[in-house]
Amino acid sequence: MKSQGLVQEAYSCYLEALRIQPTFAIAWSNLAGLFMESGDLNRALQYYKEAVKLKPTFPDAYLNLGNVYKALGLPQEAIVCYQRAVQTRPNYAIAYGNLASTYYERNQLDLAILHYKQAIACDPRFLEAYNNLGNALKDVGKVEEAIQCYTQCLTLQPSHPQALTNLGNIYMEWNMIPAAASYYKATLAVTTGLSAPFNNLAVIYKQQGNYADAISCYNEVLRIDPLAADGLVNRGNTYKEIGRVSEAIQDYIHAITIRPSMAEAHANLASAYKDSGLVDPAIKSYRHALHLRPDFPEATCNLLHTLQCVCNWEDRDKNFSEVEAIIRRQITTSVLPSVQPFHAIAYPIDSILALEISRKYAAHCSFIASRFALPPFNQPAPYPIKRDLGERLRIGYVSSDFGNHPLSHLMGSVFGMHNRENVEVFCYALSPNDGTEWRQRIQSEAEHFVDVSPMSSDMIAKFINEDKIHVLINLNGYTKGARNEIFAMQPAPIQVSYMGFPGTTGATYIDYLVTDEFVSPLRFSDIYSEKLVHLPHCYFVNDYKQRNRDVLDPMCQPKRSDYGLPEDKFIFACFNQLYKMDPEIFDTWCNILKRVPNSALWLLRFPAAGEMRLRSYAAVNGVQPDQIIFTDVAMKSEHIRRSALADLFLDTPLCNAHTTGTDILWAGLPMVTLPLKKMATRVAGSLCLATGLGDEMIVNNMKEYEEKAVSLALDRPKLQAFCNKLKAVRMSCPLFDTARWVRNLERAYFKMWNIHCSGQRPRHFKVTENDSEFPYNR
Repeated sequence: MKSQGLVQEAYSCYLEALRIQPTFAIAWSNLAGLFMESGDLNRALQYYKEAVKLKPTFPDAYLNLGNVYKALGLPQEAIVCYQRAVQTRPNYAIAYGNLASTYYERNQLDLAILHYKQAIACDPRFLEAYNNLGNALKDVGKVEEAIQCYTQCLTLQPSHPQALTNLGNIYMEWNMIPAAASYYKATLAVTTGLSAPFNNLAVIYKQQGNYADAISCYNEVLRIDPLAADGLVNRGNTYKEIGRVSEAIQDYIHAITIRPSMAEAHANLASAYKDSGLVDPAIKSYRHALHLRPDFPEATCNLLHTLQCVCNWEDRDKNFSEVEAIIRRQITTSVLPSVQPFHAIAYPIDSILALEISRKYAAHCSFIASRFALPPFNQPAPYPIKRDLGERLRIGYVSSDFGNHPLSHLMGSVFGMHNRENVEVFCYALSPNDGTEWRQRIQSEAEHFVDVSPMSSDMIAKFINEDKIHVLINLNGYTKGARNEIFAMQPAPIQVSYMGFPGTTGATYIDYLVTDEFVSPLRFSDIYSEKLVHLPHCYFVNDYKQRNRDVLDPMCQPKRSDYGLPEDKFIFACFNQLYKMDPEIFDTWCNILKRVPNSALWLLRFPAAGEMRLRSYAAVNGVQPDQIIFTDVAMKSEHIRRSALADLFLDTPLCNAHTTGTDILWAGLPMVTLPLKKMATRVAGSLCLATGLGDEMIVNNMKEYEEKAVSLALDRPKLQAFCNKLKAVRMSCPLFDTARWVRNLERAYFKMWNIHCSGQRPRHFKVTENDSEFPYNR
């Protein structure tokens, strides 16, 4: 009756049997089974105990009594029952298996392995014993034996989902990703009811840049278990990585609702808030994460960065010391540092430590690349380019920023300016078309432009290699949207870092860094992993002569009143993002404001959440409220035009004005800049030198910085004369001569290729404009 679903009738029959024969142990056991199936474990326990009391040699009752004890969280009592079961029936495979599983759950792995083997000896076709023995063997490091167990399980039942998944897990840990993926897919061909293979496939797809399939897999994880907080966080991470931040925020909030104590969800929510410009909620969420998990390096480091973004400098030195200790500990223990390379370039940390951070991230990219298991690429033959044979040097640019982004604002003309008689240019876009004029212009002017954003990273690398690129340029570095694993696969014989990331990549697969003698002098070469290519004048290119001449029209200049600027004050300005500021430079600015009568400092709300903190900081330093003026972020042309309303630009030493520096120099506004050691601290000085007037704008220490700013402000005729000279050289100086810069870059590319063809390893070299030494057309 029970087998037919007639539970109540079966119950009545068992009671009737006991009324007739109260010592009928089988009836007691069967009643216990009904109670167990209904979830009434305590009554099941009583009835199984009665069964074995009446029949001490009743192995099935001992087995089930052990199962009840185990379900009640009493493993030692369960073990005793299973042992009694095998004593009364020595070939009882299931009892050995349950005994082994109990030992396994108590982490008594040797006993678990012994009893799984006994279960298999009793029943050589015991599928679960083979699978579970594999798990135990894997946990004690006997991975080859574990594989044999899983394989034997699959020999008996090729569609066994757990064994397929477990084999996939081993191959994933071994970084044999194609094999791992094939086992996960085989599992899903058998059953769609397991979340683990979906989750693991999602991890693989995400690392391969296949975000759509990764999200689909996470959707399946959440279909199987809608309350899987880990699945929500993982899907949120994927959404965030592809810019769908609002959806990421929803997933993180949902995960927190399900599991409020999940520190990772709070930290990731904080990161998404920051990406959305919600800085104060981000700080609150990071602090909540650290309340839940005080030893949480990622949250500690990211909280510090977020605090810097809004100039919250309370306990700054202490916080940086803590973060530096975290980084050093992580590097020592081969853990990926919690501080990203792009943040490290703006931190007051040792330059060699910043290099080590980049090296760890580069090694991580190599690890991701290895998961594609691609064989080495065949590279173009190392022969010099012969123009008379119609040959050209094939140059590839890879970027996620071909669109409305500062990189395209600066480099928009470069790709079309290359001499097509000498070089063949390929642009590979890692981001989809944003529909802007910036994207359309590059797409139309570059000789070849390919949107590879839908492709996985291995497919992009194959595509680049099939184009037979000689020199491949990474325009991202460690900026948002980068897919450095493409370069780690080495699809081209020469690989170069330029522009996007002002620092070293730390990558063995990047041969050269395009820079200049001022930004990266050879005396500092120890802080770079790449060989340094020194372009003449300045490494930093811009497009202003082609795209922004109109902003120089005197008939189109704005008035100070348009921005709430007083007409009678001397206006110092800094339009850098607030994270580039630090207490030392702000103290210096306050000193300058107090020493220059009727002066004000014009800053950018970038982000707006930092404004009140800086106002308070200035007030504490004795600066009057009307001496601090904030303005909103503006479109490029307006930003350049209004920059001319200021009198003097004050740079940030820890991380200079880069794009902003070219903006203000094009506007004809002088600056004061203090170069330090790291690349990001020296860019503004190089920009100034490339105008031919740099010596008047570069200082050697903070005291000189203050004195230079004050002396220029107090000598208006001298400053005006300097402004006039700066405006006069804009159309002729090397800084704004894009065509000249492109020719010099081509000279560098040919030099790189010729070094490669000669069989030499990459080396430092300086490009000159001497045609006999560096002929740009060979």
